[in-house]
Amino acid sequence: MDGAEMILLYDYYGDLLTQRQRECIELRYNQDLSLGEIGEELGISRQGVFDNLSRAEALLKNMEAKTGCVSRDVKCRKAAKTIAQLAQEISASADSQVCQAAREILLLAKSLEE
Repeated sequence: MDGAEMILLYDYYGDLLTQRQRECIELRYNQDLSLGEIGEELGISRQGVFDNLSRAEALLKNMEAKTGCVSRDVKCRKAAKTIAQLAQEISASADSQVCQAAREILLLAKSLEE
């Protein structure tokens, strides 16, 4: 799992982590610090940082495996984007009713992307 995926999991489930685990995740994935640098920052050993990160990452992955919230959200956003693109294409129709319906679909799809 890459850093971007871990940050996404952290955004969804980060409140389930301990304060120390949140600090380690933040420093590792948001500030891109090494284990040694995180240890210095937090006043713990490199092994302590490794242990906290391992437990935090496992918890985040486990929550996603159980709930699937992140994957569902990603799928919904992709579907909304595709719907918006298709609505944009059919909004050029000569039929005014089709054009109006396409504009309404486009607005709804864009609201789902937010």
